[in-house]
Amino acid sequence: MFKAVVFDMDGVITDTEKLYRRFQLEEGFARGVPEEVMVKACERIAGGNKYTNKPAFEEIVGRGIEYFEYREKMLARLDAYIKANGVELKSGVVEILEYLKSKGILIGLATSTVRERAIGYLIDHDIYKYFDKLIFGDMIQHGKPAPDIYLKACEELGVKPEETIAVEDSINGIKSAGTAGLYPVMVIDLIQPKEEIKCYLKQVYDNITGLKNIV
Repeated sequence: MFKAVVFDMDGVITDTEKLYRRFQLEEGFARGVPEEVMVKACERIAGGNKYTNKPAFEEIVGRGIEYFEYREKMLARLDAYIKANGVELKSGVVEILEYLKSKGILIGLATSTVRERAIGYLIDHDIYKYFDKLIFGDMIQHGKPAPDIYLKACEELGVKPEETIAVEDSINGIKSAGTAGLYPVMVIDLIQPKEEIKCYLKQVYDNITGLKNIV
């Protein structure tokens, strides 16, 4: 039935969503933003690019905080940590990539993560070789939750959306994949499924290896 699987990166392939959350909160605290406000903002912008995130973040956080300036400071904290400690893969990633290859399934990446950063993660963990196509935010006009990135992934892989599984951990990602017509699967990381995505969501797993149940 399915010919391809397209993965998000942060929180799905790499265990980096927790790092973004940590340093988003730290930078917010430094500016006097309460934790409950920051958590709400973090969940709203997860999976999006900086342009789609700007109005959503500023609407929730307020206080005259300019998102791009906040984001630059947050990424400086993140980069310093990663330089010293590296990043980890999520549990089961290598296992599922090898499984999909053994089944002849095409594998794509659809991420808002900066191209150089994302490719570096894949190379560092020796999993770049598994991916047939890599789609980044600079290759499309509108970031998640718009469908552009998943439509582009299907185009690059040469498959129809209905033949393709999308693996996501964020609300924006599930909306993007669902409106593009893919088969959205959520692998739980920091965010729980919300009512607003239930119309799109096909499967929910606690571990990425759950994909073996449908491929």
